[in-house]
Parts: sequence; structure tokens; C-alpha cells
Amino acid sequence: MHPGNDGPRHVPVLLDRADEILGPAMDTVDGAVYLDCTLGLGGHAEHFLRTYPNIRLIGLDRDTEALKLAGERLRPYENRITLVHTRYDGIADALEQAGLPPLRSVQAILMDLGVSSMQLDEAERGFAYSIDAPLDMRMDSSTGPTAADVLNTYGHGDLARVLKVYGEERFAGKIASEVLRRRQKTPFVTSAQLVELLYDAIPAAARRTGGHPAKRTFQALRVEVNRELESLEAAVPAALDALAPGGRIVFMSYQSLEDRVVKAELAKRTASRTPLDLPVELPGMGPEFKILTRGAEKATEQEIEDNPRATPVRMRAAERIVGEVQA
Repeated sequence: MHPGNDGPRHVPVLLDRADEILGPAMDTVDGAVYLDCTLGLGGHAEHFLRTYPNIRLIGLDRDTEALKLAGERLRPYENRITLVHTRYDGIADALEQAGLPPLRSVQAILMDLGVSSMQLDEAERGFAYSIDAPLDMRMDSSTGPTAADVLNTYGHGDLARVLKVYGEERFAGKIASEVLRRRQKTPFVTSAQLVELLYDAIPAAARRTGGHPAKRTFQALRVEVNRELESLEAAVPAALDALAPGGRIVFMSYQSLEDRVVKAELAKRTASRTPLDLPVELPGMGPEFKILTRGAEKATEQEIEDNPRATPVRMRAAERIVGEVQA
């Protein structure tokens, strides 16, 4: 694995497998466009720019600090890169900024979802429950409500819904009740306050299984603060629409909610559009894409040993079928 210039903390997840899938699409067209929808610190992008000297990168990230650091890292390739400050559901606008149409103009796309290594490693961002820090959790720290705002202003029903749906937390109602009770005395400001509440609210027997008791609640708050699923539900179709004939896309999900969104859209795009009661495939109504992975692929034991953050990853990939592309 290639740790990159920012040290060993940032190891690109499933780099070799992503290269194996996306590489052929980058090799087929001179000046192929590689769209990195979640640029982060640029680990994957640096590898592809170095490995495929004729490609052009369009890198998206909602985190201004990540864009700055990635830009410094990728400076040797500055004549081949366009970096755009946007969420990944801003794909169409980002392509237009780069002088490309939003439809069928890209040969390779990577969507490495979830929170980045940099965000996890910077204590002041508040993503990690193991470190006491301000309850922020915004991927774009320049805008929007924080996790503290959610905890201090949401009603019981809305807060319980967020915890149950986005965190799959079975004690969502109990946790929400305790949040409302405690915030009347002291507003939530730091992650330590929330972790203490969760240890008190979740029964001891439940705390002994399923990992850290704060994991699900912190995930739920992060998803809510950043509107991650709402953004992803718009981004996946836009990314697929952007692929040129023969273009390939790789999705890396780190939680079941993300993977479900990806799986559902891929199922739709890989199905025939011919009515079921017709005996033959209608011209132009066949599947738009074919799947390149067998289900959701996981990291190998060796990769997890080298990079523990690869443990929950689920990879899916697809290719736009050349013969079925319509004008």
C-alpha cells in the first residue's frame, strides 16, 4: 500500500483492487477523465495520476481543508487536475466547471464514502468518540449546523428517528429522552458529555456486544449533520449518468445504509427495461450497466492488518455497457 506524503495515517483503502477495476477504463482513452467524488487527502488520486500519465483528474470534496492538503500533495500534477469544493451530489456542476458535459463524459469514477482519515484524526472535528472534542462533525466546517446543535435543539421524536434510522440504534428512544433531560441543565458541547450519557443510557449487557456503545449514535449524528444519505441518493445516479460508454465506477461503503443506496441504484441500472411480458429484448431497452464485482467485496485479512480502517469497507463496481448506450 502507498501511504502518501502525509504519513502512514492515510492509507488508501482497497487501492490495488480499485486500480484493477478502474485501470482498464483509464487506459482505453487518451486523456481519460478520472472523477474522484471524495478526494480526501488525495491518496487514490495520487496513485492514479502517477500510474496513468495521460489521465485528467477532477477531484471533489466538501472539506476545504482536505482540498487544500490534497492540492499540495498533487502539485506535481497540477496541469492535469481540477479540484472543486462541493458535496458529491454536485457532480454535474463540477463537470461543467471543468468544461465537460454532465452526461457520458467520464471514463473512471471513485466514490470512497464516509468520513475521511483526516477528519477522524483531527480531534477538534469531533468525529471520534474516543477523544474529548467539540461536538462539531461537519465535513464542511464553513457551513451548517453542528452535532451539538442537533442534540440541543431537536425534539424527542426527531432525535430518536435520527438515532434509529441513521445509527440503527435500538435504544434510540431512551437515549433521546436522556438527551432532552440533561440538556435542560447543561447544553451539549463536547463529545465526552455524550459518551458519558450513552454509557448511562445503554444497558450494561448491550454495551458488552457490538463494539463501542457510542459508535451508532456518533454515526447517526454525522449522517444527519452532513445530510450524507440525502446527498448520496442524488450522487449515485449522477455519477452513473456521467460515465461514458465502457466507463467504470467503484463505490466503497463503510456502513450498511450507504451500501443499500448503492446496491439499489445498481440493481435498477443493470436490469432490462423491456416489459416483462415481451418475449424479446426491445432495441435500446437492455441493461445500461453490468456489475464487475461479486456482491459487495471486502478487504483481505492482510489489508485489514495493514490498514484497520478498511475493516468495514464494502466495494461494488460497474461498467457502462457500450452496446446499450442510447443517444
